[in-house]
This record gives sequence, C-alpha cells and structure tokens, in this order.
Amino acid sequence: MASEEPLVAVTCTAPVNIAVIKYWGKRDEELILPINSSLSVTLHQDQLRTTTTAAVSKDFTEDRIWLNGREEDAGQPRLQACLQEIRRLAQERSSARDGAPPAPSLSYKVHVASANNFPTAAGLASSAAGFACLAYTLAQLYGVEGDLSEVARRGSGSACRSLHGGFAVWHMGECTDGKDSVARQVAPETHWPELRVLILVVSSEKKLTSSTAGMQTSVETSPLLRFRAEAVVPARLAEMTRCVRERDFEGFARLTMRDSNQFHATCLDTFPPISYLNDTSRRIIHLVHCFNAHHGATKVAYTFDAGPNAVIFTLDDTVAEFVAAVRHSFPPESNGDKFLQGLPVRPAPLSEELKAALAMEPAPGGIKYIIATQVGPGPQVLDDPHAHLLGPDGLPKPAA
Repeated sequence: MASEEPLVAVTCTAPVNIAVIKYWGKRDEELILPINSSLSVTLHQDQLRTTTTAAVSKDFTEDRIWLNGREEDAGQPRLQACLQEIRRLAQERSSARDGAPPAPSLSYKVHVASANNFPTAAGLASSAAGFACLAYTLAQLYGVEGDLSEVARRGSGSACRSLHGGFAVWHMGECTDGKDSVARQVAPETHWPELRVLILVVSSEKKLTSSTAGMQTSVETSPLLRFRAEAVVPARLAEMTRCVRERDFEGFARLTMRDSNQFHATCLDTFPPISYLNDTSRRIIHLVHCFNAHHGATKVAYTFDAGPNAVIFTLDDTVAEFVAAVRHSFPPESNGDKFLQGLPVRPAPLSEELKAALAMEPAPGGIKYIIATQVGPGPQVLDDPHAHLLGPDGLPKPAA
C-alpha cells in the first residue's frame, strides 16, 4: 500500500461496569433512552478491560471492524450510529473553531480492532466496555472533547456508564431527543478503597436471550417492570447514592441484592418468561444469605445481570473467608491453581460453625473460576505504539 500519508491510529482501554440499580427497558429503541435511571460500579481494568485501536487513512475503502481477531459486520446499526454521532460532533467542532488542529478527514473510512481480556457475551458486560472504548477511542482520534454519553449510549445503553471511573449514574433524562440522558460520576475510584468485587464465573456460554431482545419483550409485556421504573427505582437511586457517598456497606449491600432480585423478577414477569439465572446462580444466592446470617450482619452482597454469573461485593476484611466458603460449597474441579484469578487473596480457614451454617451439599465444578477485582478508573489512552491492535497496513496484527 503506497501512501505518502501514514495512517493515524489511537488505542485506548475502557472498563466493565456492574449496575447495582439496574437498567432494563428502553423508552426509545433507536436513541437508546431508558425507562429508568441506573447506578453502577466501574471495575478495575487490571482485571477486566476492552482495548480498542481505531485508525483512519485515505487508503481505506470501507469501514471495517475486528472483535477479538474476527472480522464482524461494520454495517451493524449500532456501530454505524456511534460512528455517525462522533463524525457529527467532529464536524461541529471543526466548523466552530477555525484555530482547532485539523481532525483526520471525516470522509476517510475507519478501521477498528477491539479485544476483551475476558469472555465476550457471557454476561460480563462486554458490550458496555466495548462501546465505551469505541466512543472514547474515536473521540481521541477525531479530537472530540466533552460528554461522550450520547455516542457510547447509541452503541449500548450501559456503555455511557463505563466512561466514568468509580461510581456512575446514568440519568434517564426527560427530553425526547435524549440530550439529558447522560452518565455522571457519583464518586471517584479512590472514594471507597476497602470495597472489593468478586466475579463468580458460572458459565461462559453465550446466553439464550440477548439483553436487547429481552428488555424489549419486558417493556411490552411486564406490568411489574412499569411499576418498578415508576414507583420503585427513583427512591432506590437516591438511597443507593447516599450509601455510596457515606460508604454505608450494609445499606449498599442490602439494596444491591434487592434490586438484582427485582430485576430478575421482572424477567420472570415478562411473557414468555425470561430466566437468566441457573441452579448454580440460585445456590450462590443461598450461600450469601447463609454467610450473612451466620455473621449476623450483611457482609456480602450479590448482583446478577442478564446472565448466570454472580458479581459479589464485600469489604477487604471479608474476602478471604468468603472465597473459602465458595471453595467449600463449589469445590474446583481440576483448575485448583487457576480457580482464583486477579487480585491475590490469602487462603483462610473455614470454621466448623460456618461450614454447618452453609448447610448445602457441595456442587463440584459449579463455579468455573473467580476473578477478584476492585473499583477502578475510567477509559485510558495507551501511548505505547506497540499497544496498537492494528498494524501500519491498517489490518489486525498477528496474535503474538
């Protein structure tokens, strides 16, 4: 490819976020506007992240995208919505400021390569991290500044929350054009250093009902979902915001579990019903309640998104004992050494009293592995050119 103008490339990373007040249901399918506000915790990118490289060149003949090394359809509507939105913002910027450095030509086609360091579409919020990363990377590429909520949201609603580190709220907004449906930080990642997150990976299979299809059916058929959005979520959002600001773990934990349970209740109230939890998920719920009852305090909380994997919140002084309880209840099958990934957790003994309190038959292999992580920052730019996922020809680098 002979070109005197080398391609311009930018690489960024973005985090996964886990909602503790759940988003489920859109009032506008095209603009991706939610029927209720939501609040989430951003997880640390040392353990879970999407890395995206975006490149433009006058030699590219079409927009192209690769996910985890496989080329995907660049014409998919949500990807195109993100691209159109960022190009529109870049256009506005260049016409508003004569002195602004010129962005790469907006007529050039873009190549995008994105990779997750965790299983895609297994209920680990990969689309949120992916579209947040895409929006952030394209914004760096085109020199777009300011709020990217709208760009990310057009790709995946919850992606706008992954633009922030720490704790984020996605305001549902009132406007029909969605201009006020934006994500804002509630507290930074440094705010609650003792908070820990454990992801119990139950299954990394692709789910039966996608979130997009599931929530549309729920909006159409579940009266419980309407009631939740209008009568329950507003007070819960205010209470959850207070719990985060005051670092009230017991309040945070109880509300997180209740909101997860209500979200899954609205899935069962959908017709035909949707069930994202499986038997192992329900055993984890039982384990958490037994563990808390044994301690006479809410020391651990679970939340489940649209999939069977559990996300556990606890404080650093409880992690070791809870991991021991998980190992006892779900003995690892063969990967004893790989069972615990991420942040190190020291082995802890399990008291006979707690073993008795757990009162369940062990289910070997029910949990494939645990990822131990913590609250983390928002998207980052990688300055190292070696980090680019695309080579100088604009095609994915061969996997090392």
